[in-house]
Amino acid sequence: MKKLLFLAGMALVQFSFAQQGDVGDLIKSLKSANAEQVSGHFDNTVDITLPGKEEIKSMGKNQAAIALRNFFSDNGIKGFEVSSQREAGVTMYITGKMAGKDRNYNITLLLKNKDGKHDIISVRINASA
Repeated sequence: MKKLLFLAGMALVQFSFAQQGDVGDLIKSLKSANAEQVSGHFDNTVDITLPGKEEIKSMGKNQAAIALRNFFSDNGIKGFEVSSQREAGVTMYITGKMAGKDRNYNITLLLKNKDGKHDIISVRINASA
């Protein structure tokens, strides 16, 4: 019985680390300002809001990747710092600040846990005050 409980506990620990691994990779991608790697975490459709533009709902993964890559490039995004990270049920919020060449930006990501993996379903970026 002890052996069974031990094995169940180890499986739970490994599952927890596996789920946090993809979020850690996402944060690392943001810190290195790698839009290509960030967009690799997108769900099939993404709601995206960029500074000075209206929100686009259900943008295809490829189009959203292009929009994010262009934003990073146009604004010289060079870093990211996590402000908050919370998980509630199957959703997770990550908020933080991105450093750009001329100004800083706030970013909020909404992720959904799908098949044991966190996929980005919403990206909101606005200029810091």
